[in-house]
Amino acid sequence: MPESTLEMATTPRNILVIGNSDGIGLGLTRRLLAAGCIVTGVSRREAPLSSMQGKESKRDKTGMEGYEHAVLDVASPDYRSALEAVERRRGPFDVCVYCAGIGNLFNPRDLSNEAQVFRVNLLGAVETAEILLPGMIGKGAGHFVALSSIADDSRSGDAPSYNASKAGLSTYLSGLALALRPHGVYVTNVRFGFVDTKMAKSPVRPMMISVERAVDVIMGCLEKRPAQLTFPKRMGMLVRVLRWLTSLRIWFS
Repeated sequence: MPESTLEMATTPRNILVIGNSDGIGLGLTRRLLAAGCIVTGVSRREAPLSSMQGKESKRDKTGMEGYEHAVLDVASPDYRSALEAVERRRGPFDVCVYCAGIGNLFNPRDLSNEAQVFRVNLLGAVETAEILLPGMIGKGAGHFVALSSIADDSRSGDAPSYNASKAGLSTYLSGLALALRPHGVYVTNVRFGFVDTKMAKSPVRPMMISVERAVDVIMGCLEKRPAQLTFPKRMGMLVRVLRWLTSLRIWFS
């Protein structure tokens, strides 16, 4: 999608991107800043945005800087209070895009990270929604976007915590979309297949897309605000077939 599409908005959008130190979140932040948006980034470490320094230093007519970063961990006990402080300082936000996510191939000899996957992929998104959605509901406008995965429809022994956390996230987002639309708030569940980031750890990665292509998809979602978008669609169909075959295997085991 051309960058100019977002620039056509009557006022600059105030956007929060959670998980933007690398990968899709970083690429999205750069694209939004190039489109003239006000962006606040949140991640466990600083985001390498030095190439956007000239744009970051710009201020809008309210005096707010084009970009500000907050180092926060979505799985930390103090995440709620820290994000509330960010919202007071930089909000109210028009859009939040939750990009944070982790996942590892299953290791039966080390289960120490299984619960953390749920904390980041699912509970972090839920807590973010708890903090930000009341403000959006109060003003009768807003858009909450979260990156789930086509793996939410998969039953696999390769990464059960990742698949299950994304399944929970997708179900939650679908319910939110139905519940909040009458209040003027849109919710979008973006279900990607393999994206060329450090998260793509599987030895087999069919139909893998680039980070830039993933950012194109998200930018389109910010304009069209669908309740759910699966990309690539053929990958989603493949996963459903594999799930059916796996279900047969479980049934007859």
